[in-house]
Amino acid sequence: MAIEAHAHEPSAPVPAWSLSPDAVEGIQLAGEWPERVTREWAWEGSSGAGARVCILDSGVEPSHPLVGPLEGAVAVSLGENDAPVAEDDAEGDLCGHGTACAGIVRSIAPDCSLFSVRVLGAGYTGSGPTLLAGLRWAIDQGFDVINMSLSTTKSQFAGVLHELADTAYFRRTVLVASAHNMPVESYPWRFSAVISVGSHQESDPLTFFYNPAPPVEFFARGVSVDVAWLGGGQIRCTGNSFATPHISGICARILGKHPELTPFQLKSVLYLTATNVGARP
Repeated sequence: MAIEAHAHEPSAPVPAWSLSPDAVEGIQLAGEWPERVTREWAWEGSSGAGARVCILDSGVEPSHPLVGPLEGAVAVSLGENDAPVAEDDAEGDLCGHGTACAGIVRSIAPDCSLFSVRVLGAGYTGSGPTLLAGLRWAIDQGFDVINMSLSTTKSQFAGVLHELADTAYFRRTVLVASAHNMPVESYPWRFSAVISVGSHQESDPLTFFYNPAPPVEFFARGVSVDVAWLGGGQIRCTGNSFATPHISGICARILGKHPELTPFQLKSVLYLTATNVGARP
């Protein structure tokens, strides 16, 4: 069996996506990395200021004391030819879930900018096309982090979700997504371009673990968590949904201090600062 090697003679044109000699200087990365990446280097002194976090969920209750002000809030629906239509969200949170996630992010990164994109209705109802439209709209806005404490089990949406996850990755938007609470196939958390999150039972909100056996990559606090809820109150919840915004908040703090990091670099920093990796101080 013959194998085509795709080799070129020295005088032939270089392959597509090759780096030309005169372009090398233009991709030099000026940022200096420490000899050892620690939590102190990664986010010490950062409150998340400057980082924009999108809560793609059921909406967020306006002016909840544990959430604070929002940069904005829209409800996304499908328009002509399934184009995403974003309208100012006058209803806020319809079931409490998005408010809970927003409050967790705010507790870890108090000065980050929070934006609500509502794709779920009352009773946690939603559709795959609406989820796709909301995610596509959010990616187009250029948020630094998109928190997705939701997923779909509908395999017919997996291909488009995969494309959107890759689009976000290459545009330097970090998708942080919950693993399903049941052992079923769901998306987009299973995609490698996404930071996937399951829950652990520790009480420290900054304790998180790297999982050396993906597809779940990180475990964060998600069991018996006191979260913001409708009516300005709180309830106690358990689920991967509530572990995910812990990681989103940590990402916001890291990006507030190191806004130059790409999603690849950010995931590397999370790995190096995970509680179970190395002799972390």
